[in-house]
Amino acid sequence: MTTFLAGFSLGLSLILAIGSQNAFVLKQGLKNQYVFVICMVCALSDAILIGFGVAGFGAIVKQFPEIETAARYGGALFLTVYGFLSFKSALTSNHALVSSGESKGSMLEAILMCLAFTWLNPHVYLDTVVLLGSISTQYQPQQTMFAFGAMTASVVFFFSLGYGARFLAPLFKKPKSWKVLEFLVGIVMFSIALSLVVGV
Repeated sequence: MTTFLAGFSLGLSLILAIGSQNAFVLKQGLKNQYVFVICMVCALSDAILIGFGVAGFGAIVKQFPEIETAARYGGALFLTVYGFLSFKSALTSNHALVSSGESKGSMLEAILMCLAFTWLNPHVYLDTVVLLGSISTQYQPQQTMFAFGAMTASVVFFFSLGYGARFLAPLFKKPKSWKVLEFLVGIVMFSIALSLVVGV
């Protein structure tokens, strides 16, 4: 149980920071669109990456740094484009949350966006594969329990974020609130993209 809690607490601390993936989950939760599927995609993606890290994939990434470089610049490009789209939406759109049953865009589009935010973000690899993978070696022979704790933290966090967003829904019935959110999301995307390019 101690090893499980260590994995849980570390995994939770790594994903608490506001990032592109979390911002996307929050927006889907606010719009009440495919929340369960999006949260599940995020949690499963984290589980796969954590599993790779604990299984030793982190050592491969360290040996072949070009993998990290390619992911870094690809992720920066994607985040920059999405940041521009968020700013454009903040300046030109006048939308607000209406009935929770309304749904715009297909589930496939939402899933692909979610996968892009997850798998094109090098920070995700550094946190789950490299960092968690290397720290898990301290818990031999209970690395599996450590990994399970970190995976559980991802499930708890993403579902709490996705479904907890609905408590903010009344605020986002005002178009101005949605514009502010889009603008803040754009800033987050650009900040992360810049940090990836400069190597911070």
